[in-house]
Amino acid sequence: MANFMDKLFGSGSKGATDADEYTELDLGKFEQEMADEPAETYIRVAELTNLNELPGLKKEVYDGNILMIDISNIKADKLMLDRALKDLKDVVIDVHGDIAGIKDDQVLVTPTGVKIDRSKIVGGRY
Repeated sequence: MANFMDKLFGSGSKGATDADEYTELDLGKFEQEMADEPAETYIRVAELTNLNELPGLKKEVYDGNILMIDISNIKADKLMLDRALKDLKDVVIDVHGDIAGIKDDQVLVTPTGVKIDRSKIVGGRY
């Protein structure tokens, strides 16, 4: 029974086999291999600080990319925030994409053919 408990919870002392079983992954080589391959859709991360940045963000959606936009810098200006969200919603309607708020400071914007599922996955189930 003690052997079973040691396997389940560990014996408290680290053996030489633990170090042999551990392998550090260098993800840099995978990123390098993937960087050379073009993709149809990219997930772009952006920060919205003023309305002058909206044309570039809208172009990204029209180009078929998914945007994760940090809106924390414009949240204090209610008028600017409302204008920016209205412009992004208009683009989403135009391309038949989707838009959703994530937490308080982020907005996810998707292009044609990508919808945001608003139900949360809990324990592998919806």
